[in-house]
Amino acid sequence: MPTLRHALPALALSSSLLALAGPAAAAGFYLQEQSVKGLGRAYSGEAADTGPESLWWNPASIAGVDGVQAYAGANLILSQSELDDHGSTIQRPGQPTPGPIGGASTAHNPLKVGVVPNLDAAWRVSDHVALGLAVSAPFDFITKYSPDSFARYQALTSRLLDLDVQPTVAVRVNRFIDLGVGLDAQYAKSSLSSALPNLSSALPDGSNTLNGDGWNYGWTAGVQLHPSDRFSLGASYRSQIDHTLSGTASIQGLLGPLAPENGVLPASAKFSTPWIVVVGGRYILNDHWALNAQIQRVGWSVFNSIRVQDAAGLTAIPQGYRDTTTEAIGVDYTVNRQWTLRSGVAYDPTPTPDIGRSARVPDGNRLLFTVGGSYRPTSRIELEGALAYVHLQRSPVVGPATAYAGTPVVTPILYDASAGGDAVIISEGVKFRF
Repeated sequence: MPTLRHALPALALSSSLLALAGPAAAAGFYLQEQSVKGLGRAYSGEAADTGPESLWWNPASIAGVDGVQAYAGANLILSQSELDDHGSTIQRPGQPTPGPIGGASTAHNPLKVGVVPNLDAAWRVSDHVALGLAVSAPFDFITKYSPDSFARYQALTSRLLDLDVQPTVAVRVNRFIDLGVGLDAQYAKSSLSSALPNLSSALPDGSNTLNGDGWNYGWTAGVQLHPSDRFSLGASYRSQIDHTLSGTASIQGLLGPLAPENGVLPASAKFSTPWIVVVGGRYILNDHWALNAQIQRVGWSVFNSIRVQDAAGLTAIPQGYRDTTTEAIGVDYTVNRQWTLRSGVAYDPTPTPDIGRSARVPDGNRLLFTVGGSYRPTSRIELEGALAYVHLQRSPVVGPATAYAGTPVVTPILYDASAGGDAVIISEGVKFRF
């Protein structure tokens, strides 16, 4: 089987990289938990708001800051989810017809508890110029299926650590216009695994594991308009980032004729994370009420394939993601100088296709309902908290996961399942003014 050794690293890498998604709190693999204040109003006005906690949404947000400001936040994501089998099948070599994959037919809570941190700061350096730095983890999570789960040939364990660093320069052109631009540097480190079927159902499964990492870069730019003291409008663009993960594909536990394929081989993969356009507005009705609205257009179609490079050459694995539009509205209610309350609702559609959705990405359309608030014990300290409920619409997980494609031992696997669930997000943050 001369082509098998080259096919296995590609299989390991392509199936593992699909784990760049799946948290019940985010559609696709984009976590929006970048501001506790923003979560409290369902991310409905961040592009038009001011301060370092809005840096992720609009680099122009810090153009008008006074002195030095710093913000730190943490978002705890708790999910209740499940993946149910509806007749997934496998057809091993020599097997006349497809049969059940076998194993546990329901996977309970594949998403594990996760914490998404945020750290932002801004410094005014002149009457017109401010510098900022945003540090976040927009793609950070852990998912895990048991070794006897029916989903094991698509996913076992997925661990992804992502660090995004955004140095920013913002300029106050005049009292009506603010501009900002930033570098977007992302470091990703992953350890991802799935099972591999042996040629006989009487034999235990093998496994493949991907370990890889890499730094990659993009940019962001934004503008804010302040036509009056009561109304602000903001817009920003975050570029796609063309990622390369370099590492190894480890194959273990294959028996019989497949045994020579066990080992560790170098491999890499290239894929693109989406561009994001954000437009938001804030209108202050009176001394107590402010209205917020925001839409995001997320260019998921650039994640059209994963390009795997190994000793056999370059292989493209189609993904079929589609662009999406997220919509959110929210309110702020200022009780007094110390207290501000918030609430919001958002609709976040999934970019994943109904046919071809993976167990690694048990994704669906989401509704987000949030409440939050801020407390200012002094003029220099602001404490923030937010609570969100996320409903994940039940969606099909249907499509092929063929093992050893293009080899004499090709093993067709067809998944027929559905996924659904809910999540709660608990967030706390603090802002300092110096």
